Amino acid sequence: MADKRDYYEVLGVQKGCSEDELKKAYRKMAKKYHPDLNPGDKEAEEKFKEVNEAYEILSDSQKRQRYDQFGFAGVDPSYGGGEGGAGFGGFGDMGDLGSIFEDFFGGGFGGSSRRGNANAPRRGSDIHVQVSLTFMEACKGVTKKISVTRTEQCKECNGTGAEGGTSMKTCPTCGGSGTVRVQQRTPFGMMASQRPCDACGGRGKVILKSCPKCGGRGTTSSTATIEVDIPAGIDDGQTLSLRGRGNAGINGGPSGDLLVTVSVASDPTFRREGYDIRCEIPVSFYQAVNGDELTVPTIDGTVAYTMPEGTQPGTVFRLRGKGVQRLNSRGRGDQYVTVVVEVPKGLTREQKAKLREFEDSLTERQSPRKKSFGDRLKDMFNK
Repeated sequence: MADKRDYYEVLGVQKGCSEDELKKAYRKMAKKYHPDLNPGDKEAEEKFKEVNEAYEILSDSQKRQRYDQFGFAGVDPSYGGGEGGAGFGGFGDMGDLGSIFEDFFGGGFGGSSRRGNANAPRRGSDIHVQVSLTFMEACKGVTKKISVTRTEQCKECNGTGAEGGTSMKTCPTCGGSGTVRVQQRTPFGMMASQRPCDACGGRGKVILKSCPKCGGRGTTSSTATIEVDIPAGIDDGQTLSLRGRGNAGINGGPSGDLLVTVSVASDPTFRREGYDIRCEIPVSFYQAVNGDELTVPTIDGTVAYTMPEGTQPGTVFRLRGKGVQRLNSRGRGDQYVTVVVEVPKGLTREQKAKLREFEDSLTERQSPRKKSFGDRLKDMFNK
């Protein structure tokens, strides 16, 4: 027993906790590790056993007293002439576990008493596809053709699955309910549950003679090319929903939807932020000093912009209404253009000398950098 964890630690409570605290902790842990919510998870199954073992001991006042006093030795099955302690013949408080099953399934151990009608119309499943767009296609909108494989109601049998001229009969196995009740012996005792009837597949009816076209399924599979109108302004990762273009419904239920998620490629010139566009434009030192008429690229083509003289590196100017079309709206975002002043490379000695001469000719008003460090500090504190 040396490898066992302390029962209070298992349930996440302190020694001396109230019965109510213990019960709440047990219900929480039992839900977390229940095998029905963790199918095939062996670790969760072991945790579930551990939780029930801990609660069986701590929920019994006498066993809890012996455990508090003697530890695991006080609740060993051989204690007191073989009195059951930490075995798994039961679940401790069966009422608690029953209510947990009610939380899971809407009913007690017999399963939900509110299960839907197996023959009721059911909506078909959605189909998910992904479409790749260029940056400009996303900004401007585009029509894309996509290939989709979907299930459709069989036209031969109108979705019944039965050959024309034949009928269906109530399933003799489930009596038309679509479910069967099963009991299983588990390490925790006998457990009863409901599952779809294997004989009729949960439909409650069996086909006497299957439709030769769909094999009794009521649906057929087909591949079609669908044109999808991608609206202007859609962004990377957004999804369009085409109602009723998914898989066919069951028992006359509506079809599911076709969900189209877009993946937008990046652009070498433009960067999108919401509905705004950002880009950089390189200018020469001469242009930045003297100002110039710039040709600026936008998603609609080029536009002219008059850059004022003395424009500093990193200056950002805005082009109103030159951003992306707002999705399903008339408005548009703006474009923000950052000025990048290019520094010339590989100058000759003569060119460098002229630059030095030019630098020396600047006044403090023309070039604040020429002020002394002390004067610049004074300017900073006097602002």
